[in-house]
Amino acid sequence: MNITLRQLRVFSAVARHLSFTRAAEELCLTQPAVSMQVKQLENQLDVPLFEHLGKKIFLTEMGKEVYHYSRAILQQIDELQGVLNSLKGLGKGRLKISVASTANYFIPVLLAGFCQRYPGVTVSLDVTNRETLLTQLAENEVDLVVMGQPPEDMDLGYEAFLENPLVIVAPPEHPLAKEKKIPLKRLEQEVFLVREPGSGTRIAMERFFAQHDVRITTGMEVGSNEAIKQSVQAGLGLGLLSRDTVEMELALGRLVILHVAEFPIMRYWYVVHRHGKRLSVVAQAFKDYLIKESPSLLGKGEQKLPRAATKKTRGA
Repeated sequence: MNITLRQLRVFSAVARHLSFTRAAEELCLTQPAVSMQVKQLENQLDVPLFEHLGKKIFLTEMGKEVYHYSRAILQQIDELQGVLNSLKGLGKGRLKISVASTANYFIPVLLAGFCQRYPGVTVSLDVTNRETLLTQLAENEVDLVVMGQPPEDMDLGYEAFLENPLVIVAPPEHPLAKEKKIPLKRLEQEVFLVREPGSGTRIAMERFFAQHDVRITTGMEVGSNEAIKQSVQAGLGLGLLSRDTVEMELALGRLVILHVAEFPIMRYWYVVHRHGKRLSVVAQAFKDYLIKESPSLLGKGEQKLPRAATKKTRGA
């Protein structure tokens, strides 16, 4: 076989998006150029990689196998580049990170400081949901992930670097807005707006209320923190959110934090990677930067954080 890395990169992008158009946008190529690279790869391998059904494309069985090995090959190439960058120092390098959507309220500030310190580093940032983060970790597609509580059933190394208190927010005119020490049971009379199933915030909320035998009423499932904030402001219900997501609304007086007993729910932000993964010098530098400097850079003061740990797959 006389296949090229360029062909594998183009094919992997198409396979990941299941779209020639989106792959072309990602790679800054024209769609005909992408189609040509895929066609050349199919000719080299003498197998069809995609099948077209209407306007959609799907991987063939052989395409799935090629995608599996192409990801492994490209990951090895990226790791090689990381090792070479390690030998050169931090003058150049590439950092691939993915963060939970809630973390995007503070991650850009931290990235700005890191990039100013190391201007030769190129950063690839993906802001996504928890399900995608777990897939990226499982497939070893990124260097580091920033998320809330890491899952129990994956082989991961992780370390907390920032407190992430969850608070209950309401519009300023809400009857409970000026009350103090609101009993948890009082919340059973309210309606809550919640994130979609699988969201880290929703998992933490459901676990907390179950532990305290509080049965809340869910008025609406909302797919983003911004939508929850807007809905709470409109009087559609209460919201349970990371305090990091509501700082602007609190400052502007559009939302208030309710003083509920047992709150806030204290969670943490973690920097996470595959256990045993060989971090590049750039990834290690960013991990150290998050752990050592995040609180001071964000004006958070002293933090009480759990120790670094590893979560191993059950039975491993």
